[in-house]
Amino acid sequence: MTRRPFIRSLLRAFTGTASTLAAAALLTGPASAQSAFSPAILVNDSAVSYYELDQRARLLAIMNAPGDPGKLAREQLIDDRLKLQAARLTGIAATDEGIQNGLDNFAARINMNIDDLVQALSGEGIDEETLRDFIISNITWSGVVQSRFGGNAQVSEEEIDRAIAQNSGSGGVRVLLNEIIIPLTPQNQRQVLSLAEQLSELTSFESFENAARTYSAAATKAEGGRVDWMNVTNLPAELRPVVTALRPGEVSRPLPLPNAVALFQLRDVAETGRSTPTYSAVDYMKYYLPGGRTEENLAKANELAGSLDRCDDLFAIAQDQPAEILVRETQAPNEIPQDVALELAKLDDNEASYNLTTADGQNLILLMLCGRTAQLAEEISREDVAQALRNQRLESYANSYLSQLRAQARIIEK
Repeated sequence: MTRRPFIRSLLRAFTGTASTLAAAALLTGPASAQSAFSPAILVNDSAVSYYELDQRARLLAIMNAPGDPGKLAREQLIDDRLKLQAARLTGIAATDEGIQNGLDNFAARINMNIDDLVQALSGEGIDEETLRDFIISNITWSGVVQSRFGGNAQVSEEEIDRAIAQNSGSGGVRVLLNEIIIPLTPQNQRQVLSLAEQLSELTSFESFENAARTYSAAATKAEGGRVDWMNVTNLPAELRPVVTALRPGEVSRPLPLPNAVALFQLRDVAETGRSTPTYSAVDYMKYYLPGGRTEENLAKANELAGSLDRCDDLFAIAQDQPAEILVRETQAPNEIPQDVALELAKLDDNEASYNLTTADGQNLILLMLCGRTAQLAEEISREDVAQALRNQRLESYANSYLSQLRAQARIIEK
């Protein structure tokens, strides 16, 4: 097998696990002066060597995943150590049979047997042990999550009925939410995740709204995080089961967003009595105001939002400006960045908001919803829906638990 077809196949195989894999680049700089087996990171006294970072880099670099490759490689290996430590405390270990099945299944996803995959990886300078370590981490973590949260992931027949109605458009459901959005940076990560865990335990509307006024960076901060009524089908798909599983007054687990963490409290839920479609595509525009969230930009964005009748009006506004100032996107709901998707969920067609900035804060974003394309109804299996709800619930528990482990861990990076 030549190198390029192998890389293309491997990229396709990794697409389904993008949330658990991160791209990495080969180590450079200070690491080159260290022994390959010197500790690069200590995670609760468990070492990650420069050799492991280099190997993970070689494995993940061929994926061409977005983001800073060096940082992502380190984050992935820190998470692996925390997962394995949690597994040991729970008394869970991967069996030889389980590891072999994991390797075989992984290879089968790219239409290879494990021997050919190991040989192809070797040609890229990647040891078999690197792939085995990745498989072991995922197997043991799955066992930890099932052991700790499996009993809490059961879904009722009523929840299945509601999910089918919400996702097929056979019944309309609206929700009234409170939100807290807290910015997340490498410097404040531990403090923010720890705070988010505490806020998720709030039980009253008053306490949540006070917390929103204190900690939230969303535009709803001054109103205690209050969001107007919205159709559940407008929400990002991964958020729907989280919201619909809540009872009035309950708060979601902390949910990761790009550069932020979010919590939602359900205030009320209502049946609309009419069908509400799900959507196959969302058409929206982003107009960037350089300078970020300045008073001048906020005033300009407010003026524009009040004067625009439809999305095409933005083309006239952006005339004679650099092309990158105005971006139009038509994406499937699951392709939209979650912070953008949440903001779009609050908008009607040809309505605009200016609550978001780019990740670096250098541009204020005037976001405008142009329209949604309804999805044709398909027959839905109750068992498929139930399994999807269980998996989403387990994933939410797993992400929250991993965030908690990170917040409590002693992590020293060389």
